[in-house]
Amino acid sequence: MESTRQKKVSRLIQKETADIFLKRGAELAHGKMVSITKVRVSPDLSFAKIYLSIYPSTGQVEILKSINDHSPKIRFEMGQKVGKQLRIVPEIVFFIDDSLDYIDKIDRLLKS
Repeated sequence: MESTRQKKVSRLIQKETADIFLKRGAELAHGKMVSITKVRVSPDLSFAKIYLSIYPSTGQVEILKSINDHSPKIRFEMGQKVGKQLRIVPEIVFFIDDSLDYIDKIDRLLKS
């Protein structure tokens, strides 16, 4: 169960990370649409798991690897933006959120 503080920090990280992807999306996502679906923050606020949805879904692994390679730069930019609100800028790791693919698969199975 997430605390109120964890939820606030995760929303802040989601907003700022989305802004970074909006500005540097071509460099990070190689022309694909990337959206941040959710952010999970550890109880001590020192670690954040960021879940991404990548469209179209072909080549997700390569894009995820590229984004994880750029994560120190993304963390630095995020630190510049949220440095006044957070004492510790959390370590970030990106994961693919495949819930939309799962929903699409279930929908196709129900239609057949």
